[in-house]
Amino acid sequence: MALIETRGLKRVYNLDAGRVVALDHVDLDIDKGDFVAVMGPSGSGKSTFMNLVGCLDRATEGQYSLGGTAIETLDADGLARLRNREIGFVFQQFNLLPRLDALANVELPMIYTGIDRSSRRARALDALGRVGLADRAHHRPMQLSGGQQQRVAIARALVNNPSLLLADEPTGALDSKTAAEILALFQALNRDGTTVVLVTHDSDVGHHARRVVRFKDGRVTDDARQTPVLARVPEAAE
Repeated sequence: MALIETRGLKRVYNLDAGRVVALDHVDLDIDKGDFVAVMGPSGSGKSTFMNLVGCLDRATEGQYSLGGTAIETLDADGLARLRNREIGFVFQQFNLLPRLDALANVELPMIYTGIDRSSRRARALDALGRVGLADRAHHRPMQLSGGQQQRVAIARALVNNPSLLLADEPTGALDSKTAAEILALFQALNRDGTTVVLVTHDSDVGHHARRVVRFKDGRVTDDARQTPVLARVPEAAE
């Protein structure tokens, strides 16, 4: 069953230098429980696609449905509620608040949904446990390695039990060993049923997905399933 459905999705930017077609009539379905790598060179449209799928931007034309909800029918408040409830984001930069410990950083998305403090704390601890960092709950970001900070960011993305996990170059700021551990974590989450859409320019990263969708000049040029390379599962937090 499709979680993401796009039909004729188009995004045009009117810039000082002229009109730029960043996404050009994209038709794409992504099923629940899939692990998709979205790839392409700089300017291919992959980041624009992620911004539209993540409800961070609106399409100029076309339709986008997430879990049966027509995104074009939602106002700004409706989009914000949908993002908070249904989508978890992981970026290249970890975007953790430096004065808060890992537990408090993971709790943040739940504050906006009105969850009481004790429930927030329990769910945040559970999310940190899922990424192997239960014993680092009270460490601040500066006390954590880059890989550990990215795991905290992933726990934060998962804490509201989203239907979709969007990752934009999530290993770009990490060394190869730590990147492999993060990819192993994504694969484990996917095996548990989380739908993962990962944007990357790195073919080695793309090999870890079950499906690769390639963009060029705002259009899908290739869409193929593959046998994923299995990343090493980290035995413990760094």
